[in-house]
Amino acid sequence: MGPVISNPTDPLTLFAASIFTHNIALVYILGMCPFIVISRNFKTAVGMGLSVVFVVTLTALINWPIYWYILVPAHAEILSFLVFIVVIAATVQLLEMLIEKFFPALQASFGIFLPLITVNCLVLAVCLFMVLRNYNFIQTAFYSLGTGVGWALAIIIMAAIKEKLALIADIPSGLKGAGITMIIIGLMAFAFMGFAGMITLQ
Repeated sequence: MGPVISNPTDPLTLFAASIFTHNIALVYILGMCPFIVISRNFKTAVGMGLSVVFVVTLTALINWPIYWYILVPAHAEILSFLVFIVVIAATVQLLEMLIEKFFPALQASFGIFLPLITVNCLVLAVCLFMVLRNYNFIQTAFYSLGTGVGWALAIIIMAAIKEKLALIADIPSGLKGAGITMIIIGLMAFAFMGFAGMITLQ
């Protein structure tokens, strides 16, 4: 028995919405721990952004058929959280091995935050949203890719702004670190709100 899909949203609309009007970092405020810490350096932010795109997309594409073709027919939906997290952990482990082999300097700059993608709430949130919103496989592919791209875009913009500020701005000592980061996040969220109303997800 296959999945019963009831969401008619166009995949390209999902892709655009997940980047702009429903940005996972700036609208849902998910994935903030690595977002705040890794955004100190532009190159590291780019690497982390690409890593999140890879993990979010691959785990969603693996978890979708597992949920609809194994858990639902077996009436074992209650195990979905456990299964999703296991798949996420395996994907992150694969990514960590690849980066360690081919980009050791990048892995060193990530520190503990690369393996912590396993418990990054944005990765699990995408898998839960695909279920709650009844996305089909193609919709899930576009939504997960767009969500990863949206998060990557946000952290890259954040890193670029922070590096620019370090060069040209004299930030008051009381605002350095977390303070200026929160201000930048707020301003970026306002900027992305300019897209509100253009695209809406059901």
